[in-house]
Amino acid sequence: MTYKYKIEKIDEYSWRIPREGKMRVDGIVYANETMMKEIQKDESLQQVINVSHLPGIVGHSFGMPDIHWGYGFPIGGVAAFDLDDGVVSPGGVGYDINCGVRLLRTDLQRIEIVHKLDSLVNTLFSSIPSGVGSHRKDLRLSHQEEKNVLKNGAQWAVSQGYGSKNDLEHIEENGRIAGADPELISERALERGKAQLGTLGSGNHFVEVGYVSEVYDAKIAQTLGLQKDSITIVVHTGSRGFGYQVCDDSIRTMIKASKEFNIELPDRQLCCAPIKSQQGQDYLAKMACAANYAFANRQMITHWIKESFERSLHINPGESKISVVYDVCHNIARIEDHIVDGRKKPLCVHRKGATRAFPPHHAQTPDAYKEVGQPVLIPGDMGRCSYVLVGTEKAYTTTFGSTCHGAGRVMSRGKAKKLASSRNISRELKEKGILVRADSRATMDEEIPEAYKDVTEVVDVVEHAGISKKIAQLKPLCVIKG
Repeated sequence: MTYKYKIEKIDEYSWRIPREGKMRVDGIVYANETMMKEIQKDESLQQVINVSHLPGIVGHSFGMPDIHWGYGFPIGGVAAFDLDDGVVSPGGVGYDINCGVRLLRTDLQRIEIVHKLDSLVNTLFSSIPSGVGSHRKDLRLSHQEEKNVLKNGAQWAVSQGYGSKNDLEHIEENGRIAGADPELISERALERGKAQLGTLGSGNHFVEVGYVSEVYDAKIAQTLGLQKDSITIVVHTGSRGFGYQVCDDSIRTMIKASKEFNIELPDRQLCCAPIKSQQGQDYLAKMACAANYAFANRQMITHWIKESFERSLHINPGESKISVVYDVCHNIARIEDHIVDGRKKPLCVHRKGATRAFPPHHAQTPDAYKEVGQPVLIPGDMGRCSYVLVGTEKAYTTTFGSTCHGAGRVMSRGKAKKLASSRNISRELKEKGILVRADSRATMDEEIPEAYKDVTEVVDVVEHAGISKKIAQLKPLCVIKG
C-alpha cells in the first residue's frame, strides 16, 4: 500500500509517523490497514505531525481510530505537555469545550416500552430544546446565577433539585472542574449561555433511548448496572454557545501569546501559550467554566429525561430507576499525573475527540468502578450501535490514559446532505425499528449513518490495541437530534 505520509506499521492496529524535521516526538496512530488508507483522505495525519512540533510535548502525538480533520489539532487527537516548558492550546480542546457523553441505565426492559416509543420520543423532543440557537423558555439565568453554574457545574444543578448527590459520584471529576474563574468570561459568552442551559443544541448532538443488545463481560456489565435487553439512555452534548464563545475569545488571545513567547507554529490554528504563563492559566480557568457549564447541561437534561419517561410511560417517579452509569468529557485539557521515564509527573493532557480511560485502582477511577476500570462511552451513529468499554492499564501507560470517543466522520455535512437529498432518512430508520425526531430535515440528512465510520470497527481497534476493554453493545430505539 502507498501512503501519503512517511508511516511505519508497528502492528496490526498501530502505526508510527517517525520524528523528522522540527517534529519533537513521533506520531502514533491507532487504526487497522483499511482505516489507515481512508484516514489519509483528509489532513488529520498532517495535524498529528503538526501537534508534534509544539514545545514541551511529552511521549507521542496520538491519533485514535476515529481521527478526522479538526481545528488545529485533529479530532481524535491526544497530546500531553510538560508543565514547566509545555503549552496549552484552545485548538487542542476544540470549540465545544467538554462536549461529552452521559450513559443512563434503567430497570426497564425493552419489551416494556417497545410499543410506547412514539409517545416517548415525542415527549423527549418537546421537553428538551434542540437545534441551532435553541434555548429554554422556562429557565433564564441571571448573570450571578450563571457564574455559580460556571464555578460549580453539575453540583450547582443538583443543589437546585436537578438530580441527586449519587449522580455526582458517577461523573468525571464529580461534575466540577476546579479552578474556574467566571470573572474572566466575556459578556458575550455570558449572554450566549444564559438561556441555553438544559438544551441539546445542533449537529451531532442527541439523546438516544436504546437497549443492551450484547454483553461481552457479564461481571463488569453487572458492576455498571447493565443487563441484556435493559433500557439505556445516551446523552451527547456539550457547552453550547457559551463554550464556543469562550474558545473564540481565547484564540484571539493565544494568537498574540504565540508571538509574544516566540512559539513557532506549523499551523496558526495551533496558537497556544506556555502553561504557566498568565495567558495559559487564564485559558485553563475559562475552559473550566465551560466544562462546568457542560456538566450542568447534561445533568439538567437528565432531569428532563426522567420526567419524560414518567409522563409518556405513565409510571411513578422513581419507578424506572433511571440512574447515571457515567459521564465523560471528550473535549478537554486536564492536569494529571502520569509516569514519564519511570517517574510520576504532572502533565497537561489535551484530549480532543478522545476519552479518558483510566484503569482499575487508579486514584481518579470512581469508587464504584475501582475494581473494573473507568467506564468509557463510545456512541456510534443513529442507525447502528454504541459501545460501553472500560479503561485499562495499557491505556494509562501508553496513551496517557486515553482512547477513542466515537465513530468519527468520514463525510462532510454537505456531502452527506447531497447523498440523502433524494431519500427519506426518517422512514429508512423507522423501517429498522428506530424512531427519530430532529429539528430539521437538514440535521437528519447530515447525520446519516453513512457519514460516520463503523463504530464497531473503531472499537475493535482500541480493544485489540489494549487501550480499552469492550463490555457491552447498545442499539438505538428512538433518537432526538438537534
